[in-house]
Amino acid sequence: MVAAAKTPPAETSASTSGFGLIAPDTSGMNFYRADPILADLLRIHLPAALFQHIEPHLDRLGSLAGGHLDECARLADKHGPVLHQRDRFGNDRQWIEYHPAYRELERAAYGEFGIHAMSHRKGILGWADTYPAVAKHAFTFLFNQAEFGLGCPINVTDGAARLLSRFGDGALKAKYLDGLTQTDMSKLTQGGQFMTEKEGGSDVGKLTTRAVQDDGHWRLYGEKWFCSNADAKMVMLLARPEGAVGGTQGVGLYLMPRELDDGSPNHYRIVRLKDKLGTRSMASGEIKLEGAIAYAVGRLDRGFVQMAEMVNWSRLSNGVKSAALMRRAHHDANTVANNRVVFGRRIIDMPLARRQLMKIMLATEQAVSMSFVTADGLDRAEAGSQDAAALLRVLTPTLKYRATRDARKVCGEAMEMRGGIGYIEEFATPRLLRDAHLGSIWEGTGNIVALDTLKRAVGRHGAEAALGADLHARIDDAPGIPKVWRDRLHHLTDKAIGFARDVAGRSENEAEARRATSTLYHVASAVTFAWEGSRIHAMRGDARRLLLSRLVVDHRLTAQDPFAVLSNGRDEAIADRLLGDRPLAMADAAQIISAA
Repeated sequence: MVAAAKTPPAETSASTSGFGLIAPDTSGMNFYRADPILADLLRIHLPAALFQHIEPHLDRLGSLAGGHLDECARLADKHGPVLHQRDRFGNDRQWIEYHPAYRELERAAYGEFGIHAMSHRKGILGWADTYPAVAKHAFTFLFNQAEFGLGCPINVTDGAARLLSRFGDGALKAKYLDGLTQTDMSKLTQGGQFMTEKEGGSDVGKLTTRAVQDDGHWRLYGEKWFCSNADAKMVMLLARPEGAVGGTQGVGLYLMPRELDDGSPNHYRIVRLKDKLGTRSMASGEIKLEGAIAYAVGRLDRGFVQMAEMVNWSRLSNGVKSAALMRRAHHDANTVANNRVVFGRRIIDMPLARRQLMKIMLATEQAVSMSFVTADGLDRAEAGSQDAAALLRVLTPTLKYRATRDARKVCGEAMEMRGGIGYIEEFATPRLLRDAHLGSIWEGTGNIVALDTLKRAVGRHGAEAALGADLHARIDDAPGIPKVWRDRLHHLTDKAIGFARDVAGRSENEAEARRATSTLYHVASAVTFAWEGSRIHAMRGDARRLLLSRLVVDHRLTAQDPFAVLSNGRDEAIADRLLGDRPLAMADAAQIISAA
């Protein structure tokens, strides 16, 4: 849990000049040290030696994210990329101009920390092996609290390396894989993913990009409509080989370099850059393919399936990044609430503000916990566990659906906590809110992802069985949790799984897919909070995480009477514990959550 700030209210030093009258922000905060629950979750999910190795690096990144990188992100957002069509001598040469602050963000992400390469290259930050997803996404989580826009290029570079290593032939790997995983900026090959088309959108089977065999090469013709990291040196994209069947079965996966072997530009143009609501630092554009040379990756009748794997990994990253936006908003709301005095009282001492902070906290903590549980599932699936692979199939879209939607709400609530000044672009809150809206669109809108959860993961693959088994096992593996609470969580788990099956099994229930997906998320987070509370109490005597489990059940899984006064002593007792920083004994936590 994020500890409440202990500094005196800023207004005590106010002067007639106005200095100190505005609540401070998070400038200069170390986002790792301010977030002790992150360290707790990493201790739970990682081997001790690995955690001890990465902690100093996380501490450094946490400091940079609250300071130097945060300032770079502000500048990069204000001074977005510019597309140039010609050089100063009048030659047709396309290039994108970036502000130096964006280049500094790249240097930190790719060069200093190597976030894009952690799953692929040994030796990053001095670790002898590659990193598991849990460790990698700890860095993702901290970096994106400063800069969300670059998170996409990092992710698609990582994803391109994963696709190439899994499905590419030996020659393609030898030619491109090293560059995709480089931390030497002079040797780095950033990746891109150009999939969306005007004709297709979510209906990928309708794409019209053609791949034509010409003199031993594949050449691509068509348009890609939303291409992030538009000037990436190497791109993964889908196209239909000439003569292939329609639908997704006829789609192939291709690698398209920005430059040809002789250094000349490949045959495609960036038509224009998108004028986006958020992620303004990063160049997204429209691409026209005019016979671009490309290389087939894997079997051409498996292109959609292969790209779908990348999208699923990317959805996990998307959930982590949305959790990062919420944590940053949470930090900001806490900073305001603890340091601003109005009407003679700190904001955090006012009942409505406390309730607002608790709403911000609950959604944030759900996203953080579910992100690392899902990352742990990916690590176990990569190690060969079929049960974990099935679990991942349902957890990933569930996380993506709910966390990205909650981020919009949380970032808006944090802006409101700061008041009118929070709407001003000099503060981070407007950028957080603008960026948060991308999460629920990127890699599938809410409707698409909810249907993926219910119709595919549950209806087609039966993945809900793995989720149910995992949740029941966590409930049973949580020493100290009161039996009455274990029984309630077991009951809710069975109800959520049954509801998901009912929705997935009947076409007339399709409109309930979003609600069923949210229910799976909330039940999974309630169980996870209890399990984490038991683990953290064993490590350092603090069971406060268990209180979050009760809040989820009361406020996400229990119907509320719209005409009843909702205030109760239990909520106030929980707020007292969670808005402070004192540890809570398991016996005291058990008493609070067991109260009627």
